[in-house]
Amino acid sequence: MAKKPTDWRKRFGAAKPPHIVMLHSDFAGVKAGTTMLISSPGDVAKYLAKIPKGETRTIARLRNELARKAGAQSMCPVTTAIYLRVVAEVSLRDLEEGKRIEEVVPFWRVVTPESKVAQKLSCGPDHVAHLIALDLGQPQ
Repeated sequence: MAKKPTDWRKRFGAAKPPHIVMLHSDFAGVKAGTTMLISSPGDVAKYLAKIPKGETRTIARLRNELARKAGAQSMCPVTTAIYLRVVAEVSLRDLEEGKRIEEVVPFWRVVTPESKVAQKLSCGPDHVAHLIALDLGQPQ
């Protein structure tokens, strides 16, 4: 039986609200005793939408800034990657449905073509590079 395609908008809306947990053991490179933010696709999307056109941020910076804003010492790297993918897939779907690049969440300002997130996207890393070039106003 074929796998049903993921409904990214549904996943976006179904995520739990952001919350902070105390790690009792090391997890994904974050040490035990650290307070860790489990964010949401909505908060990730808001962060991405505030990055000015032509600028980029690293995933590490996104995690640090959102964690600090929430009062945590770190942000979960696993859910960050998942939520970046959810936001990116919703943006890609919006583009497919006719929205202009200026009207979608600019995930390419954090997701680079070389990243693990880009490798998993439905569009592939080459299209991420194309979106970055468009954002920078470079000729295609």
